[in-house]
Amino acid sequence: MLSYLLPVLSVVLAWWAGTALILHLDGLPRTTFGRSMRQATVLMLGALAGLALTADSREPHAAYAAFGCALVLWGWLEMSFLMGFITGPRKMHCDESARGWPRFRAAVGTLLYHEIALALGALLVLMLTWQADNRVGLWTYIVLWVMRTSAKINVFLGVRNLSEAFLPEHLRYLETYFRRAPMNMFFPVAVTGATIALTVILFRMPSASADVFGFTATMLVGSLLFLAVLEHWCMVMPFPVDALWSLGLRSRLRPTANRENPDVSRRGRANRVTPPVVGPPLLLAEALHRDLAPSAPERSGR
Repeated sequence: MLSYLLPVLSVVLAWWAGTALILHLDGLPRTTFGRSMRQATVLMLGALAGLALTADSREPHAAYAAFGCALVLWGWLEMSFLMGFITGPRKMHCDESARGWPRFRAAVGTLLYHEIALALGALLVLMLTWQADNRVGLWTYIVLWVMRTSAKINVFLGVRNLSEAFLPEHLRYLETYFRRAPMNMFFPVAVTGATIALTVILFRMPSASADVFGFTATMLVGSLLFLAVLEHWCMVMPFPVDALWSLGLRSRLRPTANRENPDVSRRGRANRVTPPVVGPPLLLAEALHRDLAPSAPERSGR
């Protein structure tokens, strides 16, 4: 039983904690971003070294190590985007009159450099694990990349729960490229394809007694794909799951001066601003959506 639970619990913990940590760092003042990225870069370089060192090992611990290294690399890329270091050449609101291809091209312009960085990251992981026995890191990165891309497409085409509540202030212009709708035609295709892939993975999973490494690797990647599918369904469900990342969002609370009693503010007892209502991301997928109030009007497609 432990052989089944340990990989699943490891993935869930890494998924939750990683998302919460990135949200926490991204919610701090922008003056801290440079320091956070420098520290994350050191970890990222260590993760690349870890992928290279574990590439030829078929020990169970090597599967966990490769999985964690791929997550660190992915987390660095996500931080570089959310903190505004690697985004795209377009940093402005979408023209309200834009429709179809012009709107899509404008949306790509907001993410272009980041998407190139993701592709380069995939190429780097592929080079480090090329013809290696341990490709857990490569498959982990592929699952994250494909499912995050799918989430971005769905947010662009229209879903009920969007990710705009998790956007930092300097990326708020991205909201104008989103569309709120009950669902879009691409969503069932994406979810069905991912579910079929997950089913194939689980049916081809070797037994724990016959191949411990293969079993562990399959459980890790399969659990991550399951969470990504679950996050997709959260996009169209009529309820939020924002409490999952409330710990990471505490950094977005900002002290404000007490206008009625300035002395209170000077003593450090500042009022606290209510944080935005938030929901799960990508990730990731992209985990990230906000509860839609019944009275809120739908945003029309652009």
